[in-house]
Amino acid sequence: MTLPTNLAYDRITRLLGSAWFFLLGLVVTFKLGTAADEPWPSLVSSFCVAVFYLMLALLILTRGPAKAQAEGLLPRIAAFVGTYWPWTITFFPKTEGTLANLVSTICVLTGMIMILVTVRHLGRSFSLVPQARSVVQTGPYRWIKHPLYLSEEIVFLGVVLQHLSWMTVGLLILHICIQVWRIHYEEDVLRRTLPEYSSYEASRWRLIPYVW
Repeated sequence: MTLPTNLAYDRITRLLGSAWFFLLGLVVTFKLGTAADEPWPSLVSSFCVAVFYLMLALLILTRGPAKAQAEGLLPRIAAFVGTYWPWTITFFPKTEGTLANLVSTICVLTGMIMILVTVRHLGRSFSLVPQARSVVQTGPYRWIKHPLYLSEEIVFLGVVLQHLSWMTVGLLILHICIQVWRIHYEEDVLRRTLPEYSSYEASRWRLIPYVW
């Protein structure tokens, strides 16, 4: 039996996306195993990042089918670049400073907890490419429209602190710009697909209350 094109595409991207983050998790875990003499803040921050990557792999693998998704190539490029490319930062040299690794641990743990809380309310509506499944209005979605993007950015800041340089700071700024791009694509497909979204978005901030 031949799968519909969109279903086959969804399964392929799901498997490849999950495999990418699983690979990153293994890379960080391998580095942990060969760096037992590093200071404990560095080891703890690396462990948190490894758990984060494995968590993302699981979320991508178990997400539900979409009702609709953004059309065209640009939304897919934004999703691909924003989701996969920045995390190559894992292959950059590590930061030696104790303070940077401690703050990194706090950021990664905070972001992970926020992601877990958000996904608990989001359920299988989790996606990478801008897609429409349902309008979630519980948990952090009562206050902001995109708590998952905010959580991811906090984790990414933590990873940048682990590999701090002018280049990684530049990647952080670029990543923020790409995430804003993705947010606009996602809101567009939600408006077009789910009529209840218009009334929901009128009373919520995007990322940071009273700011944006």
